Amino acid sequence: MDLKKKIRSIPDFPKKGIVFRDITTLLNDGEAFRYSVDRMIEHWQDKKIDAVLGAEARGFIYGGAVAYGLGVGFIPVRKPGKLPYKTHEASYDLEYGKNILQIHVDAFKKGDRILIVDDLVATGGTAKAKAELVEEMGGKVVGFCFLIELEFLNPREILKDYDVFSLIKYDSE
Repeated sequence: MDLKKKIRSIPDFPKKGIVFRDITTLLNDGEAFRYSVDRMIEHWQDKKIDAVLGAEARGFIYGGAVAYGLGVGFIPVRKPGKLPYKTHEASYDLEYGKNILQIHVDAFKKGDRILIVDDLVATGGTAKAKAELVEEMGGKVVGFCFLIELEFLNPREILKDYDVFSLIKYDSE
């Protein structure tokens, strides 16, 4: 199945010069959504994963589905103030400032093998912040799993120490 055909491209969103890759058209297609999740599960099923981590919001969609398929737990990562229990946090740089991600301090045990799943990787900065959260808490990042990779932004450079798997790759804007 050609999953690229299921992605809607929206020029100049959220600002001029950016082409937004809208996955809602893929999510609305049950066959395409199942196909994409199944391919992710197949890639990681023999890697001895203890849990899947996903950040809000679209990381919850794919992360939850992949965790279910692998038969492991799901770890939500959220923006500050959204998790009800004690949290650990990591900050990361955005184009115009910083952002923070939080995880419950008891989200997994030391030594657990964690797969980080998201819908898209651009520069890799947010993905790296998720890995730092896991590693600072004593977990082992097994790898990253993305629906879409924007290869032209070189995310694998910042994620070079990790196993990275992407289903759809864009080599230009």
